[in-house]
Amino acid sequence: MPRRATRASDVAAPELTLVGRVRRAHGIHGELVIEPLTNVPDAVFAPGRRVFAGTIDGDPAPDGRTLVVEESRPFKGGGWIVAFDGIADRNEAERWRERYVLAPKDELAPVAEHEVYLHDLLGLSVVRAGSLEPVGDVIDVYELPQGIMLDVRRLKGSVLIPFRPEVVTQVDLAGRRLIIDPPDGLIE
Repeated sequence: MPRRATRASDVAAPELTLVGRVRRAHGIHGELVIEPLTNVPDAVFAPGRRVFAGTIDGDPAPDGRTLVVEESRPFKGGGWIVAFDGIADRNEAERWRERYVLAPKDELAPVAEHEVYLHDLLGLSVVRAGSLEPVGDVIDVYELPQGIMLDVRRLKGSVLIPFRPEVVTQVDLAGRRLIIDPPDGLIE
């Protein structure tokens, strides 16, 4: 009896979490350059691992595509080159540009107390401590030499906020928000 392929729509959205963003195609054999949104990309993109096409909100993509990693390797600048079963040429790979990759949460290592996955910060609302005045929404996370920076979209552009305990005072994943106490001039 043939096995039925698992589709992302068969896995409930809350069980999936962001693990990468496809930046571009690489070469002519269908490989993709992926920006990992995890600190363990070697485990997440290990050969044989299944991942799903998804959205920035962590929901499965409408096409419900399941991807199986054939091979992967580190790439310059912190990225990974990943070959997936079923993406065999550059034309197919180009269709994946700027899409997101999700993995089942129960297949990822649990985080320790007072830790979060960086990808869980995407989409969180940012508010000021005390007043809870809205600041914006986290649209990207950058790992820079000086530390992790959150790109927060505001009504007029965006601002980079350092992800440090003296600035980000609370991460409330259940409430989908970050509470910050920014130094004077940081977000003005």
